[in-house]
Amino acid sequence: MNRHLRSLCLAGSMALSVLTVGCAEHRYYDPYYHDYHVWSDSEVVYYRRWCVETHRDPNREFRRISRDEQREYWSWRHTHGDDRR
Repeated sequence: MNRHLRSLCLAGSMALSVLTVGCAEHRYYDPYYHDYHVWSDSEVVYYRRWCVETHRDPNREFRRISRDEQREYWSWRHTHGDDRR
């Protein structure tokens, strides 16, 4: 019985870590405005719009652009569209 309980606890902790890592991928902290942004389909629309307006590749993932570009994006984002994210 004790062995089964340990196995169940191990499986539960592994599942929890996978779930929390999955959620963290879609939430970004904006250190310049000190707030969080959920990366949803609607945010992707804004990101692509910013890329087109600033002549950047819209297929490049946000997490792969430089910190300076991310800061530029969040500054732009705070002045465009719905701010309720």
